[in-house]
Amino acid sequence: MFTGLIEKVCQVKSAHRTGDSLKLSVDISSLAGQSKAGDSIAVNGACLTVTAVNGVVADFDVSGETLGKSNLGEINSGSVVNIERAMKADGRFGGHFVQGHVDGTAKIEKIAQEGEFWRIRFGADKNLLGQMVNKGSVAVDGISLTIASMNDKGFEVAVIPETFRKTTLGKAKIGDLVNIEIDLIVKVIQKQLSNILPAKEGLTLEKLQDLGF
Repeated sequence: MFTGLIEKVCQVKSAHRTGDSLKLSVDISSLAGQSKAGDSIAVNGACLTVTAVNGVVADFDVSGETLGKSNLGEINSGSVVNIERAMKADGRFGGHFVQGHVDGTAKIEKIAQEGEFWRIRFGADKNLLGQMVNKGSVAVDGISLTIASMNDKGFEVAVIPETFRKTTLGKAKIGDLVNIEIDLIVKVIQKQLSNILPAKEGLTLEKLQDLGF
């Protein structure tokens, strides 16, 4: 389990494709002394298992499933990625519940500064958007953010200066692909509602009202 609070932006040392998988090495600098083989680390929001730590470099094996759902297949040597180690059981919780299970990708369509804040718009497909709620949480490249607004084409977030400076969003460009993980709570509610409601009828405001929501 992760929180969506990025610990460090780190540089990829190497990324080698081997068939449908990827051998990834990342310089995690000061976090290396507290990491070992078998640990879980979120790389751009994707939960990966450390296979080895050599000095300050952590190695990972990325499966074809993860490559198909995330932007990790597009990174190269020199790319920068968001890093967060798995939350300890006795640690303080911030952000929101993040599993490190990427649901898909979205594309950055707009980056605009508004005073001290930054407003970023992402284009996403209807399957992802159908699981989001306005003012709900979303993990973007592993960063815990709040959805400021949305429509049937995409969603926007407002990014505080601290998050903009200390994550990969500070280097993001229009057209970049980002990893998206939907809020776990929304997923659970949607699943339960789909079990309650007839499959052919779908979910409407009237049906929710009839059910007491």
